[in-house]
Amino acid sequence: MTPLILTTLHDLTRLSVDSIIDVRAPSEYAEDHLPGAINLPVLTDAQRAEVGTIYTRDSPFNARKIGGALVAQNTARHLQGPLGAHDGSWLPLVYCWRGGQRSGAFATILDQVGWRVQLLKGGYRSYRRLVVEMLYDTPLPHRIRLIDGGTGTAKTRMLQHLQDAGGQVLDLEGLARHRGSLFGGMTNPQPDQKMFESQVAQGLNALDPSRITWIEAESSKIGERLLPPSLWTSMQVAPRLRLEAPIMARARFLTRAYSDLMADPEHLQDRIEQLRPYHAEVQVNDWLAQATSGAWEELAASLIARHYDPRYAKSAARSDVSITPVSLPDLEDDTLRATAERLLNDAPQA
Repeated sequence: MTPLILTTLHDLTRLSVDSIIDVRAPSEYAEDHLPGAINLPVLTDAQRAEVGTIYTRDSPFNARKIGGALVAQNTARHLQGPLGAHDGSWLPLVYCWRGGQRSGAFATILDQVGWRVQLLKGGYRSYRRLVVEMLYDTPLPHRIRLIDGGTGTAKTRMLQHLQDAGGQVLDLEGLARHRGSLFGGMTNPQPDQKMFESQVAQGLNALDPSRITWIEAESSKIGERLLPPSLWTSMQVAPRLRLEAPIMARARFLTRAYSDLMADPEHLQDRIEQLRPYHAEVQVNDWLAQATSGAWEELAASLIARHYDPRYAKSAARSDVSITPVSLPDLEDDTLRATAERLLNDAPQA
């Protein structure tokens, strides 16, 4: 077996393997894993807990004996199932938590079959260490520029148009699976914090630091996910372009962008109820009545004027970074597309 040592995250883009196999338990894999890895656990979550209990309450020897039998049974199922179609030329990379017993046992069997197996030295921890080094310990070299603006100013849509026009974009809300506000939850649950950070690291790693990277302005949290420190530090001092548009144009845009909320009245009403600590009862009741009657644009306009814009103004007043206003007559795609092209032309890209 050939050991593989990761020295940088760029090494992952140059791997000469056909498959990356994470043999950890499903819950470990779900928390985070190497990009592109598939999960073929040699111990399920329940089996891992069982072996751990035997190790601490009985004896390490019995734990290894029972664990070895379970690993062999699970490996046999993988060989007869998802690995059954691979011929002798298949090149797998195998890892577990720290490159120890689980991945070693699995890789030994694959090696005996005749496959040229690589074993990740240090396991998942060696990969996680590189992510932490990038996002926690080292200043980012990227030239970041933020798309700022109040709620409903089509910031995410502008990022899409910037990308379509050839700009470098990091879509943090897409990675976090959240639209960044009380009403911003998406159908799919948010990734674990470690998985979010892995995706951020992958996204940044794929970008050219010498070119401008466009990011939507965010607070330090998107839903329940925290922005990693190195990225947050860079964003706090980055120049901002603030999108501005008439309130009714913003309200119309929100009714399109949040159509999923309008299709789920109970969820929408639950979101509005959470505003009670911040607003008078009569105001919250008015919003609930608008939601019940389907007065979507009126509801969106009122939320912008009475809830979101005052909070945005307070936040903007605390910032001393460069802000360039970008006035938009409407938020239709033609307008956003033309504006994105102009922003790219006006901004030096290298």
